[in-house]
Amino acid sequence: MPEGDTVFRAARRLDEALAGHEVTRFEIRVPRSAVADLRGQTVHGVVPRGKHLLMRIGDQTLHSHLKMEGRWHVYRPGQRWRAPAHQARAIVGTKPADAVGFELAMVEVLPTADEARVVGHLGPDPLAADWDPSDAAARVTADHRAIHVALLDQRNVAGFGNEYANELLFVRGIRPTALAAEVDVAGLIETGARMIQANRDRQGRTFTGDNRPGQQTWVYRREGKPCRRCGALIRGSELGSRATSERIIFWCPVCQP
Repeated sequence: MPEGDTVFRAARRLDEALAGHEVTRFEIRVPRSAVADLRGQTVHGVVPRGKHLLMRIGDQTLHSHLKMEGRWHVYRPGQRWRAPAHQARAIVGTKPADAVGFELAMVEVLPTADEARVVGHLGPDPLAADWDPSDAAARVTADHRAIHVALLDQRNVAGFGNEYANELLFVRGIRPTALAAEVDVAGLIETGARMIQANRDRQGRTFTGDNRPGQQTWVYRREGKPCRRCGALIRGSELGSRATSERIIFWCPVCQP
Protein backbone atom coordinates (compact mmCIF):
# COMPACT_ATOMS: atom_id res chain seq x y z
CA MET A 1 0.00 0.00 0.00
CA PRO A 2 1.52 3.36 -1.01
CA GLU A 3 2.03 5.39 2.16
CA GLY A 4 4.45 8.20 2.94
CA ASP A 5 7.56 6.02 2.93
CA THR A 6 6.61 4.42 -0.40
CA VAL A 7 6.05 7.83 -1.98
CA PHE A 8 9.36 9.10 -0.57
CA ARG A 9 11.27 6.23 -2.19
CA ALA A 10 9.42 6.73 -5.47
CA ALA A 11 10.32 10.43 -5.49
CA ARG A 12 13.97 9.69 -4.74
CA ARG A 13 14.14 7.11 -7.54
CA LEU A 14 12.52 9.50 -10.04
CA ASP A 15 14.73 12.38 -8.94
CA GLU A 16 17.90 10.32 -9.38
CA ALA A 17 16.80 9.26 -12.86
CA LEU A 18 15.43 12.53 -14.24
CA ALA A 19 16.74 15.59 -12.38
CA GLY A 20 18.92 17.87 -14.49
CA HIS A 21 17.86 16.33 -17.80
CA GLU A 22 15.83 17.77 -20.66
CA VAL A 23 12.43 16.27 -21.34
CA THR A 24 12.30 14.55 -24.75
CA ARG A 25 8.91 12.85 -24.37
CA PHE A 26 5.91 14.06 -22.41
CA GLU A 27 2.46 12.47 -22.40
CA ILE A 28 -0.40 12.90 -19.95
CA ARG A 29 -3.17 10.43 -20.68
CA VAL A 30 -5.97 12.07 -18.70
CA PRO A 31 -8.30 14.68 -20.19
CA ARG A 32 -7.55 17.52 -17.79
CA SER A 33 -3.86 17.85 -18.72
CA ALA A 34 -3.73 15.88 -21.98
CA VAL A 35 -2.62 18.88 -24.06
CA ALA A 36 0.30 19.77 -21.75
CA ASP A 37 3.65 19.56 -23.52
CA LEU A 38 6.84 20.10 -21.50
CA ARG A 39 9.30 18.78 -24.08
CA GLY A 40 12.48 20.83 -24.12
CA GLN A 41 12.09 21.82 -20.47
CA THR A 42 14.49 20.68 -17.73
CA VAL A 43 13.47 18.46 -14.84
CA HIS A 44 14.51 20.40 -11.75
CA GLY A 45 13.63 17.66 -9.27
CA VAL A 46 11.00 15.35 -7.84
CA VAL A 47 9.86 15.83 -4.26
CA PRO A 48 7.34 14.01 -2.06
CA ARG A 49 4.73 15.76 0.08
CA GLY A 50 2.89 13.28 2.23
CA LYS A 51 1.34 10.88 -0.30
CA HIS A 52 1.72 13.34 -3.19
CA LEU A 53 4.51 13.47 -5.79
CA LEU A 54 5.63 16.78 -7.28
CA MET A 55 7.77 16.55 -10.42
CA ARG A 56 9.04 20.05 -11.21
CA ILE A 57 9.74 20.64 -14.90
CA GLY A 58 10.55 24.12 -16.17
CA ASP A 59 8.07 26.40 -14.42
CA GLN A 60 5.43 23.64 -14.25
CA THR A 61 4.76 20.78 -11.84
CA LEU A 62 3.47 17.33 -12.73
CA HIS A 63 1.42 16.44 -9.65
CA SER A 64 0.42 12.83 -9.03
CA HIS A 65 -1.12 10.77 -6.25
CA LEU A 66 -0.70 6.99 -6.07
CA LYS A 67 -3.83 6.24 -4.00
CA MET A 68 -4.13 2.41 -3.76
CA GLU A 69 -2.88 1.10 -7.11
CA GLY A 70 -0.67 3.81 -8.57
CA ARG A 71 3.06 3.39 -9.17
CA TRP A 72 5.91 4.99 -11.07
CA HIS A 73 8.42 2.88 -13.00
CA VAL A 74 11.79 3.98 -14.36
CA TYR A 75 13.08 2.42 -17.59
CA ARG A 76 16.00 2.74 -19.94
CA PRO A 77 14.86 4.27 -23.24
CA GLY A 78 13.37 1.47 -25.35
CA GLN A 79 13.13 -0.97 -22.44
CA ARG A 80 9.96 -3.09 -22.32
CA TRP A 81 7.42 -1.87 -19.77
CA ARG A 82 6.51 -4.15 -16.88
CA ALA A 83 2.84 -3.09 -16.93
CA PRO A 84 0.23 -2.84 -19.71
CA ALA A 85 0.41 0.30 -21.83
CA HIS A 86 -3.30 1.03 -21.31
CA GLN A 87 -2.59 1.56 -17.60
CA ALA A 88 -0.06 4.34 -18.27
CA ARG A 89 -1.33 7.75 -17.18
CA ALA A 90 1.88 9.79 -17.49
CA ILE A 91 5.13 9.42 -19.43
CA VAL A 92 8.16 11.63 -18.91
CA GLY A 93 11.13 10.73 -21.08
CA THR A 94 14.71 12.00 -21.07
CA LYS A 95 17.82 10.73 -22.86
CA PRO A 96 19.03 8.58 -19.95
CA ALA A 97 15.68 7.37 -18.58
CA ASP A 98 11.92 7.21 -19.04
CA ALA A 99 9.48 7.50 -16.12
CA VAL A 100 6.03 5.97 -16.56
CA GLY A 101 3.19 6.41 -14.07
CA PHE A 102 0.71 3.52 -14.09
CA GLU A 103 -2.83 3.60 -12.67
CA LEU A 104 -2.30 6.97 -11.04
CA ALA A 105 -5.49 8.02 -9.30
CA MET A 106 -4.64 11.69 -9.73
CA VAL A 107 -2.38 13.37 -12.27
CA GLU A 108 -2.32 16.98 -13.48
CA VAL A 109 0.04 19.67 -14.69
CA LEU A 110 -0.03 23.04 -12.96
CA PRO A 111 2.30 26.03 -12.48
CA THR A 112 4.88 25.31 -9.80
CA ALA A 113 3.90 28.60 -8.18
CA ASP A 114 0.43 27.12 -7.61
CA GLU A 115 1.50 23.92 -5.81
CA ALA A 116 -0.21 25.10 -2.65
CA ARG A 117 -3.52 24.51 -4.40
CA VAL A 118 -2.93 20.74 -4.33
CA VAL A 119 -0.76 20.24 -1.23
CA GLY A 120 -1.27 23.38 0.85
CA HIS A 121 -3.94 21.71 2.96
CA LEU A 122 -1.60 18.98 4.18
CA GLY A 123 -0.34 18.78 7.74
CA PRO A 124 3.33 18.34 8.76
CA ASP A 125 5.20 15.55 6.95
CA PRO A 126 7.51 13.40 9.14
CA LEU A 127 9.72 12.73 6.09
CA ALA A 128 10.12 16.39 5.17
CA ALA A 129 13.02 18.63 6.15
CA ASP A 130 10.59 21.01 7.85
CA TRP A 131 8.91 18.31 9.97
CA ASP A 132 7.27 19.90 13.01
CA PRO A 133 6.12 17.26 15.54
CA SER A 134 4.62 19.89 17.84
CA ASP A 135 2.36 21.19 15.08
CA ALA A 136 1.34 17.64 14.16
CA ALA A 137 0.53 16.78 17.78
CA ALA A 138 -1.50 19.96 18.20
CA ARG A 139 -3.56 19.20 15.08
CA VAL A 140 -4.29 15.62 16.15
CA THR A 141 -5.12 16.64 19.73
CA ALA A 142 -7.62 19.21 18.45
CA ASP A 143 -9.41 16.54 16.40
CA HIS A 144 -12.60 15.43 18.17
CA ARG A 145 -12.80 12.05 16.42
CA ALA A 146 -11.35 8.62 17.20
CA ILE A 147 -7.56 8.57 17.19
CA HIS A 148 -7.40 6.14 14.26
CA VAL A 149 -9.49 8.53 12.15
CA ALA A 150 -7.46 11.56 13.28
CA LEU A 151 -4.17 9.91 12.29
CA LEU A 152 -5.45 9.18 8.79
CA ASP A 153 -6.58 12.75 8.16
CA GLN A 154 -3.79 14.15 6.00
CA ARG A 155 -4.65 17.65 7.20
CA ASN A 156 -3.32 16.59 10.62
CA VAL A 157 -0.26 14.61 9.58
CA ALA A 158 0.80 13.94 5.99
CA GLY A 159 2.00 10.44 5.15
CA PHE A 160 0.43 8.02 7.61
CA GLY A 161 -1.90 5.50 5.96
CA ASN A 162 -4.06 2.73 7.38
CA GLU A 163 -1.24 0.25 7.95
CA TYR A 164 0.75 2.83 9.89
CA ALA A 165 -2.27 3.88 11.96
CA ASN A 166 -3.02 0.31 13.01
CA GLU A 167 0.57 -0.62 13.79
CA LEU A 168 1.37 2.64 15.56
CA LEU A 169 -1.65 2.37 17.85
CA PHE A 170 -0.70 -1.19 18.78
CA VAL A 171 2.87 -0.22 19.65
CA ARG A 172 1.59 2.61 21.85
CA GLY A 173 -1.09 0.41 23.48
CA ILE A 174 -4.01 2.55 22.31
CA ARG A 175 -7.40 1.24 21.15
CA PRO A 176 -8.27 2.60 17.66
CA THR A 177 -11.63 3.90 18.93
CA ALA A 178 -10.14 6.01 21.75
CA LEU A 179 -10.76 9.73 21.31
CA ALA A 180 -7.74 11.65 20.07
CA ALA A 181 -8.00 14.17 22.91
CA GLU A 182 -7.73 11.39 25.50
CA VAL A 183 -4.41 9.81 24.46
CA ASP A 184 -0.74 10.75 24.64
CA VAL A 185 -0.67 12.32 21.19
CA ALA A 186 2.86 13.74 21.51
CA GLY A 187 4.26 10.28 22.26
CA LEU A 188 2.17 8.76 19.49
CA ILE A 189 3.45 11.24 16.92
CA GLU A 190 7.06 10.78 18.05
CA THR A 191 6.78 6.99 17.68
CA GLY A 192 5.05 7.29 14.31
CA ALA A 193 7.75 9.60 12.98
CA ARG A 194 10.48 7.17 14.06
CA MET A 195 8.59 4.30 12.40
CA ILE A 196 8.16 5.95 9.03
CA GLN A 197 11.66 7.43 9.05
CA ALA A 198 13.12 3.97 9.74
CA ASN A 199 11.10 2.42 6.91
CA ARG A 200 11.99 5.22 4.49
CA ASP A 201 15.25 3.60 3.44
CA ARG A 202 14.21 -0.06 3.70
CA GLN A 203 13.32 -2.21 0.72
CA GLY A 204 10.49 -3.84 2.66
CA ARG A 205 8.36 -2.10 5.28
CA THR A 206 8.45 -3.65 8.76
CA PHE A 207 7.02 -2.64 12.13
CA THR A 208 8.32 -5.58 14.17
CA GLY A 209 11.92 -5.35 13.02
CA ASP A 210 11.54 -8.73 11.29
CA ASN A 211 11.63 -8.62 7.47
CA ARG A 212 10.57 -12.21 6.91
CA PRO A 213 7.30 -12.65 4.98
CA GLY A 214 4.34 -12.67 7.35
CA GLN A 215 6.37 -11.34 10.27
CA GLN A 216 6.48 -7.61 9.49
CA THR A 217 3.29 -6.47 11.27
CA TRP A 218 1.89 -6.69 14.79
CA VAL A 219 -1.83 -6.49 14.04
CA TYR A 220 -2.49 -5.27 10.49
CA ARG A 221 -4.52 -7.90 8.58
CA ARG A 222 -3.93 -10.42 11.40
CA GLU A 223 -7.54 -10.74 12.58
CA GLY A 224 -8.11 -14.05 14.39
CA LYS A 225 -4.39 -14.74 14.78
CA PRO A 226 -2.58 -14.70 18.16
CA CYS A 227 -0.99 -11.47 19.31
CA ARG A 228 2.78 -11.65 18.99
CA ARG A 229 3.11 -10.22 22.50
CA CYS A 230 0.39 -11.78 24.66
CA GLY A 231 -1.25 -14.52 22.57
CA ALA A 232 -4.78 -13.06 22.62
CA LEU A 233 -6.60 -13.22 19.30
CA ILE A 234 -6.34 -10.08 17.18
CA ARG A 235 -9.70 -8.47 16.47
CA GLY A 236 -10.84 -6.59 13.39
CA SER A 237 -13.60 -4.19 12.43
CA GLU A 238 -14.18 -1.00 10.42
CA LEU A 239 -14.01 2.61 11.53
CA GLY A 240 -14.38 5.98 9.86
CA SER A 241 -15.81 9.45 10.27
CA ARG A 242 -18.67 8.38 7.97
CA ALA A 243 -19.81 5.19 6.27
CA THR A 244 -18.17 6.06 2.95
CA SER A 245 -14.74 6.59 4.53
CA GLU A 246 -14.54 3.57 6.83
CA ARG A 247 -11.20 1.75 6.96
CA ILE A 248 -10.35 -1.66 8.35
CA ILE A 249 -8.92 -1.62 11.86
CA PHE A 250 -7.10 -4.29 13.87
CA TRP A 251 -6.21 -4.39 17.56
CA CYS A 252 -5.28 -6.65 20.45
CA PRO A 253 -7.94 -6.54 23.21
CA VAL A 254 -5.27 -7.11 25.88
CA CYS A 255 -2.38 -4.96 24.66
CA GLN A 256 -4.66 -2.09 23.61
CA PRO A 257 -7.07 -1.69 26.52
